[in-house]
Parts: sequence; structure tokens; C-alpha cells
Amino acid sequence: MELQNTVKEALNALYHHPDDAFRMQADRWLQDFQRTLDAWQVADNLLHEPTSNLETLIFCSQTLRSKVQRDFEELPSEAFRPLRDSLNNLLRKFHKGPPKVRTQISIAVAALAVHVPADDWGEGGIVNWLRNEMNSHPEYVPGFLELLTVLPEEVYNYKIAARPDRRRQFEKELTSQMEVTLNILTACLNINELKEQVLEAFCSWLRLKHGIPGSLLASHPLVLTALASLNSELLSEASVNVISELIHYSAAGSLSDLPVHMPLIQVIVPQVMNLKAQLRDSSKDEEDVKAIARLFADMGDSYVELIATGSDESMLIVHALLEVTSHSEYDIASMTFNFWHSLQLNLTKRDAYISFGNDASVEAERKRRLQIFCPVYESLVSLVSFRVQYPNDYQDLSYEDLKEFKQTRYAVADVLIDAALVLGGDTTLKLLYVKLVEAVSSCGNSEQSEWRPAEAALFCIRAISNYVSVGEAEIMPQVMGLLPKLPKQAQLLQTVCYTVGAYSKWLDASPSGQSILPSVIDILMNGMSTSEDSAAAAALAFRHICADCRRKLCGFLDGLFHIYNMTVNGESSLKVTAEDSLHLVEALSMVITELVPDQAKRALEALCLPVVAPLQEIVNQGLEVLNKKPSNELTVHIDRFAYIFRYVNHPEAVADAIQRLWPLFKAIFDIRAWDMRTMESLCRSCKYAVRTSGRFMGITIGAMLEEIQGLYKQHHQPCFLYLSSEVIKIFGSDPSCASYLQNLIEALFMHTTRLLTNIQEFTARPDIADDCFLLASRCIRYCPQLFIPSSVFPALIDCSMVGITVQHREASNSILTFLADVFDLANSSKSEQYISRRDAIIIPRGPVLLRILIAALTGALPSSRLEPVTYTLLALTRAYRAQALEWAKESVSLIPATAVTEKERSRFLKALSDAASGCDINTLAVPIEELSDVCRRNRNVQEIVQGALRPLELNVRAVS
Repeated sequence: MELQNTVKEALNALYHHPDDAFRMQADRWLQDFQRTLDAWQVADNLLHEPTSNLETLIFCSQTLRSKVQRDFEELPSEAFRPLRDSLNNLLRKFHKGPPKVRTQISIAVAALAVHVPADDWGEGGIVNWLRNEMNSHPEYVPGFLELLTVLPEEVYNYKIAARPDRRRQFEKELTSQMEVTLNILTACLNINELKEQVLEAFCSWLRLKHGIPGSLLASHPLVLTALASLNSELLSEASVNVISELIHYSAAGSLSDLPVHMPLIQVIVPQVMNLKAQLRDSSKDEEDVKAIARLFADMGDSYVELIATGSDESMLIVHALLEVTSHSEYDIASMTFNFWHSLQLNLTKRDAYISFGNDASVEAERKRRLQIFCPVYESLVSLVSFRVQYPNDYQDLSYEDLKEFKQTRYAVADVLIDAALVLGGDTTLKLLYVKLVEAVSSCGNSEQSEWRPAEAALFCIRAISNYVSVGEAEIMPQVMGLLPKLPKQAQLLQTVCYTVGAYSKWLDASPSGQSILPSVIDILMNGMSTSEDSAAAAALAFRHICADCRRKLCGFLDGLFHIYNMTVNGESSLKVTAEDSLHLVEALSMVITELVPDQAKRALEALCLPVVAPLQEIVNQGLEVLNKKPSNELTVHIDRFAYIFRYVNHPEAVADAIQRLWPLFKAIFDIRAWDMRTMESLCRSCKYAVRTSGRFMGITIGAMLEEIQGLYKQHHQPCFLYLSSEVIKIFGSDPSCASYLQNLIEALFMHTTRLLTNIQEFTARPDIADDCFLLASRCIRYCPQLFIPSSVFPALIDCSMVGITVQHREASNSILTFLADVFDLANSSKSEQYISRRDAIIIPRGPVLLRILIAALTGALPSSRLEPVTYTLLALTRAYRAQALEWAKESVSLIPATAVTEKERSRFLKALSDAASGCDINTLAVPIEELSDVCRRNRNVQEIVQGALRPLELNVRAVS
């Protein structure tokens, strides 16, 4: 009684106390209370108490529901009947509401049925029990109907802490009672006010894999009732849901299953088709129109393979779907977009025609279908293209509305791509060009003119750019000719720039491309000086054009350098941000790649000059100034070096540049080594210099490695590790580099293992852990001869075992990948010779290592990490076979029988045994996932399992 009063006081404080801190304290107390054993009795008592207010009833019904779902195992086996009877009494008590309370009680009873086998409910399981209750107490039927509705939904509710075997059994129990359920629901149809609730329950049961033949459903009273209500004045939501489920069910399986479902399809389709006229009925409620549109969309999505045959009957559905697409409300029209995509796949993908046998038959059928559907997709282009037009009040749109408008444009672009794949890009371009010409003729050349239709048409033309042939010679020259004549309005100019960039491959291939380029560059210059958005589009377009037209642009180098220098020097007339300026750095770098080596070397020097000058100026001002500069004043320039070194593909020229720049880089390394952001930027630049220059780097690489090796010991910057990773990839197999790479590996790894000595250190330094083990994996792949025989290899294995269960996703994945690479050494001919060395280190640690992996699998890591943990566990098992199985048996035997049954344990060990025998590990995931599910089914079980598998630490002597 005292605890019940405390719960009431806490709820009162939670909902009514003026002090936030007090409310939070009450909330925490109530959450803790819900996890206690006392919560069962207290919640039950308060629900039966006549004076409990609504807040108490809602809280206690939620508590009881969550206790049954998650903590049913806390109760002794004899508690089932009293609990069932109590819940039944509550279901009767609240049969008229409050609805929230009744729903929670219903879910609790359904969850109880998931836990408890059918036999314990009496013959026929819970469904028969429920039928008897309804017959005995007809006044409580509404409450029992809600229970009948939620029952099948709980089959797929993974909040319920049921074992996988029991969950599967529960689904079979319900499926076997399908006929009884339909009889109950049919009987309830006689009560007119329950019709909606009956249909909701029917809909819920249809989602089960029930296997009822379509011929039986076609004439079933429940189906006929749902179909009849489609024609009533007030469209029933439950009826629409039922018909929707029936559509999905009748389309389940392959085309070969069609005869079984055809009687049902023949009943549904005419009834839905009768609703077509209502799509245009302005007096119809919008929600009703949405419901009707949804049924048409469901038919399209479900019967798309049938529709793709192009029969007369299927074309009636297609034209109805065009009607939905033409609806003025975007939310309604867009319901069909998925259908147009699926239909496109069925018309264009070769797999859809396999049944037609030889190539000639396939091609003939494909042509026949395309001939039927091309006019449909031509109509579709007109029906969707207008939706991308900016609204009149676009300047007043909120951030959320603008975001939604952009998503609409992307969705329409996808539909246009589907049309282009069916019609061909060139044909679609012609259709859209007509709209562009119409728009341009009605828009003047001033910024105040009506620019929105022209922008919309260009957006659509840009959307299909990848599907227009590069040899298209009729429309694209005209489009390019129109672009300079358009008003210089900011949004329109932005789309013009994007369009120019999207057709960069066409510009390169076109015979007139060379003559068009000057006007294109003028457009992009206008874009860069109009607004930040148009400048971003222009910079991106420059990048595309320079990537694809680089040979043509070699003759425009002086002009390009002029634009580049204006941008990089931050000329005030241009609106290009520092971030967007990187597109121009990349653009010019790609053009320089096309030059002959001598010209490229000079051009690279000119490219670096405006980047070097401001950095050199800062360094020349002395240590104190350099130390105090904000990171972004340095990284804005250093990031440009990364792009230059990445995209100027002249290894010798880049090697020469980095050698000249090394004193500047070294000064920044020495003085700013404490600054993570600057170091990351500098290491990225060095990484690309190493990647591009490769073996041409000469003495610079030695100086670079010596620098980062020394700085890492002082400043522990993770980026020093990823730069080393790139060096290992390029130079790992080079015998002339072996000595300094060996020193590098040993110094970096030895220092890291001293940093990461416990799980708390891994948690505090996840980036170091991530980059360290990424580097270790690189060493296994590129220089096993230096890494595996070294003294740091066993230390790193020990370190990885400490960190496997770190919660940081990338760090954990890198550690697991490293261990999997160690176990998979036999897969690489380069590494086979080191297996005995590996075994000498892994075997003494094997039992603990396997125990930690099983702990990670069963709850020490989140379930989202299951895939890498499973792979690592199976890789270990494949490598050590019988020994690994013994280690696994030892580990799983530690888990108490209350948490894992002998059958579940055996199934898991059988999967590992199959892996050891060489079975495909992809087929073994299910029993391993099931052990994970069983051990995570509720908090108490997870704590028991984790407690049994501790300590998650290494406890062996170091092995050399």
C-alpha cells in the first residue's frame, strides 16, 4: 500500500509539479520502479482500484504491458493462470475504455500468449479461449475484439522477450486457428456498430502468412462486407485497409501462383476500378480521395508484372493510375511514383523476359510492350514535369517547406529518369525541350520577368542528362544556344549552371563543343558573381566540364588560371565560398593532368603559388603568430593542396612540388602538432602526395615519416596513423624501404599499445583505436614480412582483445576487421608462411578471445554490430577448427541454463562446427543471430549472460 501511494505521488509530481528538476526526478524514479519485481503487483492493484485516476491507469497499464513483454520470466510458472485471469478481468473492466488503457491490456494478454504455449490456454489455444469468453460474456465483445486485433501483430513484435523457437511456434498456433478466427469475426458482423472494429481485426489477421486460397476469400462474407463499404457514402478506413491487404496477398508469390489467387483478383479489381470517377469528384473529402488513390497505387505495385504484359484489362488500371498521377495534390499523385519505377524495370530489364526463351523472342516481346507503353510514359512526362516549378511565394517558404519542395523535385526527377529509360533519353529530351521553348517565349530577358517555367523545364532536362546520348545533335545545340539568352535571375542561373555541368560529356563529344565552351564559361562566371547558391552550382559545373572536356580546355589555360586566381584569392566580385573553391582547384588540376610533363610542371607551380603565398606569409611572421592563428585560416589553404596533389596526375611533378613545399609543411607540423584540425588537413595533403607520387617521392618520404613518428609520441594525433597507413600501402612491399617502415611500425604500435591499456582508454580515444587497427590491417595486407614477425604483433593482439567491446562503432569494427584478417592469413599466399608465428600468439589466448567474441555477440556490443562480430567469430573457428570448438564449448557452458537452453546452445555450436568443416559462413548466420537474440531478450538475461562471460580481459603470459 505504501508503494502504491508513492507511485501515485510520483505520477502527480511528473504531471503537475511546477519544478522541472522535480518532474525529472519523479520520471527517473518511475522508470526504476517499472524494472522492479514489485511493479507487477502494484500496477495490477492500482488498475483494479476504483479510485485510480486516468494518469495512474495509463501508467499502470503500460507498466503491466512492458512487464509481460520483457520480464515474464521473473514470475514462477504457476503465476500464469492468476495473471491471465487478472488481465481478463481488466479487459472486461475497461471494455468501454479509456481506449489507451484497454489497448495496453490487450497487448499484455497477446504478449502473454506469445510466451505461453497453446496447451496452457486449453484446447485450441488463446483463440479458442477467447471465443469461449466472447460466448460467455457477449457484453464485453468490444474489448475482446481489440485483443483479437492485436494478437497477430504481436507475432512480429520483438519487444517481447520470447525465444525464437517459441515465436515461430506462436505464429503456427495462430495460423492453425485462422478458420476459427474468421468464424468469430463473421459472427460479430451481425452487430452493426462493431463492423469497423471487425474489419480492423480481419485486416490484422490477413497480414499473417495464412495460406487461405483466393477462391475461398473471394466469396467470404468479411471480404464482401469490405468491398460493399467501398460504395458507401462514408468510405470506411478499415475497409480500405482490408482491400489493400487482400491486394498484397493476392499478388504474393510468383506468376505461377496466379491461378490460385485469380478468383480474388477478379472480385477486387472491378470494385476498385468503379471508384475511378471519384478521383475527379471535387465534392469528395480529400482523405477519401487519398484512400481511393492508395488502392489504385496498391493494385499497380502488386500487379505490376501482370500489367507489364500490356493486356487490355491491365491498360485500364494504367490509365486509372495516370489519373491519380494527374491529381492536383502532390501527396496523392506521388503515391503512383513507385509503380512507374517498377513498371519501367519490368519493361526494360532483361530478367523480366526470361520466360520468352531465345533472344529473338525476347526482343520481339520487349518491342511489343514498349510500343504499348511509350504513349503512357509520354503522358507521364507532361503530368509530372510541372510539379518542379518554384511556387509564387518561394521566397516566403519556411526551411521545412523548402526542404519538402526540394524532395518533391528529386522525386519527380526519378520519375523522369524512368520515362527516359522507357522512351529513350533523346525522345524525352524532345518532349521537355517543347516545354522549355514555351517557357522561354513567355519570359523576357530582365530579372523581373517570369523565370519559373523556364527554370522548371531546365531542371527536368538536367534530370535526364545521363540518358541523353552524347551524339544527340538536334536538340542539345538549341538548348545550349538558349542558355545565354535567359534572364540572370539567381535560381534560374543556378539551374542553368547545374544543367551545363550535367551535359559536360555531351559538350566533349559534340562537334560544336569547342565553339560553345567560351559562352559556357561566360555563363559560369555570371553564376559565380550572382549569389552563393549560383556560385556553388557554377563551381561544380566547372569541375564536371574540366573533368570531361579537359583536352579541349588545354587551349583555355590562361583564362582558367585567371578564374582560379580570382577565386582562390577571394576576389570580392565573386560569391564562391572557400569550400566551393575546391571544385575549381580540382577542375584546373584535371586540365593540367592532360599537359605534357614540362608544361604540367610549370602549370603545377602556378597552381600552387596562390596557395603557398598566404601560408608562407603566416609562417614568416614567426612561431607566436602561427601558434595563435585559428585553424580555419590555415586549413582553407592546406585543403587546396590535398586537391592539387590528388587530381594532378603527374607523379614526378607532384613529387617535385612536395619536396619544395616540405620545409613549409614541416614548419606547420612542428608548431601546430597540438591542433587536430590543422594536422588532419596537412596529413590529408601528404596522403594524396604520397598516393600520386609513389616511388618518386625519394628522400621526402623518409623526412615525412621521421616527422610524424616523433610527433605522434608527443601529441597522439590519429591522423598520423592514417597517413602512415597510406605510406604502408604504397611502400610496404618495397625492400629498399623495409628498414624505416619497420621502425615506423614498431614505434607507432608500441606507443599506441601503451596508450590503450584498458577499455576506458579505448572509450576516451576511439579515433586512435580506429586508425591504429586500420593501419594494422594494412600491414597484414601490404607488409606482413615486417609486421607479423615483429615484437609489436603480440602486443597489438593483446590490445585488440582489450578493445573489442568498445562501444564506438568505427573503432570496434576496425578491431574486429584486424582480428578477422589475422585469422584469415591462410587465404593469402603472401601470408601463409607466418601462420606458425600467428598460432604461437593466438592459441594461448584462444579461450579468452573466443569468450570475448561470444560476450560481444550476446550483448557486450549493440545488436547492430552483429555482422562483423559473427564474421570474426566464424573466421576464428575456420582457422582453429577443433580447438576453437573446444574454446566455444567452454565459453557457452558458462552461460546458465536459465538464460540459454541446451537446444539453443547445441544449435550455436553446430553452426561453429559447420564453419570449421568449411561450410559457407553466409548460411550459418541464423543460429548465431538466434543465440544473440536469446541472450538479449531482456535486461536481466543480458546481465546474467554478461556476468557469466566476464572477465573480458586477457589473462595469459605474453607469448613472443
